[in-house]
Amino acid sequence: MKRRGIRRFDLRDRLVIALLLGGALVVDLVFIWGPTLASAGLSFTSWNGVSDITWAGVRNYDTILNVYPPFWPAIRHNLLWLAFLGLVATPLGLFFAVLLDKRLRFGRFYQSSLYLPVVLSLAIVGFIAQLVYSRDYGALNSILGRSAAGSGDPIDFLGDPSINIWAVLVAVGWRHVGYVMILYLAGLKAVDPALKESAALDGASETQTFFRVTFPTLRPVNVIVLVITVIEGLRAFDIVYAINRGRNGLELLSVLVTDNIIGEASRIGFGSAIAVILLLISLGFIVTYLVRILREEP
Repeated sequence: MKRRGIRRFDLRDRLVIALLLGGALVVDLVFIWGPTLASAGLSFTSWNGVSDITWAGVRNYDTILNVYPPFWPAIRHNLLWLAFLGLVATPLGLFFAVLLDKRLRFGRFYQSSLYLPVVLSLAIVGFIAQLVYSRDYGALNSILGRSAAGSGDPIDFLGDPSINIWAVLVAVGWRHVGYVMILYLAGLKAVDPALKESAALDGASETQTFFRVTFPTLRPVNVIVLVITVIEGLRAFDIVYAINRGRNGLELLSVLVTDNIIGEASRIGFGSAIAVILLLISLGFIVTYLVRILREEP
């Protein structure tokens, strides 16, 4: 029996592969790794974008950790953002996906309504939040009867630092729920019905079937949802910047980076140090995830 030989790449094949891989590699280096390494280097300088670059050592990091007032509130807000999306919005999206998977009446309408916020950018969600939460003309104060024509003083949902972060998180969760719902709904449609039928024949309740049979089969979707949730929690920027430029109780790490690099301060070295800290926090989640995945592989 004649053995089929392995096809060798000719010059044309090698050129095509080199162009495809080389182009992607160049784009990755220029637009991702280049700015990342440049930011890491600039974080050890006191450059303001105009004068000569001056070496500052770890002074920027020492100032950020021990002197810069908005830093630790921004850390808390980013972690709160991540916790809210992971522990509130994500389970709610899964709950809606399970309900819609039961083929409810008007299910298409509910699905479209819940998914509608996903097509909006977070900046647009921020403008919508202002219409809802505004102290003077917000819909929520009007509903509560606390507008100028109402019986009580209006609540400053966006101006009060003790509550504005929660008001914004509700708006962000509104968008995140729809995204998670669609992902889980697609995963639920792919689950083999025979698995559920077998569990029902064995006497398992609907709840037991979901947690012991259905949910474990959604592992690939769980991984995607986890990654998206971490990304959304750490890159949060648009909505708070649209509301009040990320100040007065809405400080986030991304806002601090923007204010220092392209804001009036023009402290590029200082802002780059904050960006590096944000990168290290992100790498902590990424490395933990990769280590867990690699350990599970045979």
